[in-house]
Amino acid sequence: MDKSSTQEKSSPIVVGLDIGTTKICAIVGRRSKNGKIEVLGIGKAESAGVTRGVVSNIDKTVQGITQAVEVAGTQSNVEIRVVNVGIAGQHIKSLQHRGLITRRDLNTEIARKDIDKLIEDMYNLVMPPGEEIIHVLPQEFTVDNEPGIKDPIGMAGVRLEANFHIISGQVTAIKNIVKCVNKANLESQELILEPLASSESVLSDEEKEAGVVLVDIGGGTTDVAIFHEGIIRHTAVIPFGGNSVTEDIREGCSVMRNIAEQLKVRFGSALAEENKENEIVCVPGLRGREPKEISVKNLAYVIQARMEEIVEHVYYEIKSSGYEKKLIAGIVITGGGAQLKHLPQLVEYVTGLDCRVGYPNEHLAKNEVLPKNIYEELQSPTFATGIGLLIKGIQKMEYNGAPVTVAEVKPEKGKYVGEKKPGLLEKLLETSRKFIKDDIKDEDFLK
Repeated sequence: MDKSSTQEKSSPIVVGLDIGTTKICAIVGRRSKNGKIEVLGIGKAESAGVTRGVVSNIDKTVQGITQAVEVAGTQSNVEIRVVNVGIAGQHIKSLQHRGLITRRDLNTEIARKDIDKLIEDMYNLVMPPGEEIIHVLPQEFTVDNEPGIKDPIGMAGVRLEANFHIISGQVTAIKNIVKCVNKANLESQELILEPLASSESVLSDEEKEAGVVLVDIGGGTTDVAIFHEGIIRHTAVIPFGGNSVTEDIREGCSVMRNIAEQLKVRFGSALAEENKENEIVCVPGLRGREPKEISVKNLAYVIQARMEEIVEHVYYEIKSSGYEKKLIAGIVITGGGAQLKHLPQLVEYVTGLDCRVGYPNEHLAKNEVLPKNIYEELQSPTFATGIGLLIKGIQKMEYNGAPVTVAEVKPEKGKYVGEKKPGLLEKLLETSRKFIKDDIKDEDFLK
């Protein structure tokens, strides 16, 4: 196959970087011909510098990012430069605000630039000291006092108003994430709230329309996002996650932390009643000490106590959002913590809402590039945020129309083609191509 035909088919390569409490994960991918997401490479590293979703050690986090990006870059044969980074942590807050503009040009219809102007105005809101706006999400528009309009583009109107869902975070936490990314010789294209990213990979449009709660249970935090009529209505971050459960097992069963993690993953259950009285797990003793016997039912009691607390927090957020009675699609749990046995039953028992586990596989294209075991691993709820960040990055590029350089093909193999940054040279090449064609050796510029 000649190089030019490959270029026509390939869409921009994008990278999602999930800096989590337990793992740092870089996923390289692009949109395939059938509109799904084709993952080209994935890199994971242990996250030793992040506590409850917030960077607590710069050097260790940089080390993890570098390691994950290197593995992902090698696997996909691209040189990664720009990443879409997830942000979470207890410092995240959300608020509702209303904005309006009066259009002077009455002869033209409402265009995207009018909406962009409204959004831009929202970024100028005065926030409490030490806080910064991360996302401004339009909910519904009002054109000349006509409310409830979802997309006003193309309409005639003078007065354009909108309700906005505004998400803010601590300036220091945001700066620390950006600093880690820059120290790893990368650039952050966009900071994306993690529950928003996860919602892209595990929720369907029908669920968002009907009313749904996304609960992303990570290592250090549990993220909540509530959607209704296709619009995000409420976001929150709860400062407990899978690590809180592991710590409880460590203390409750008097075992080492790594043993506690293994007990949770292999024998853990969120409902004690579902376990038999006589099931016993034998844990090796420390340095010649006697092995320790732990009842699976007792282990489940310890886990259930903490998981009930997390679900109660989630239920509180649902009630305070005012959408409790409008959630036809119920609750979708995802993230590493969603793999805990009997958790959907516990969620249904506490909240009275239907619950399912969200897997990011419905957005993934069948993959011939990745080894089968890696492709199967990608379909785990653990990677919901990473794949969501990748989807968000692709959407951002498609919305802007002019991609930045995200990843560039390594010259020795020429397997994939990354998008180039459009600049003055490209524009000159476009207009004066025929004059300088002979002098340019790199075909990638001459599309």
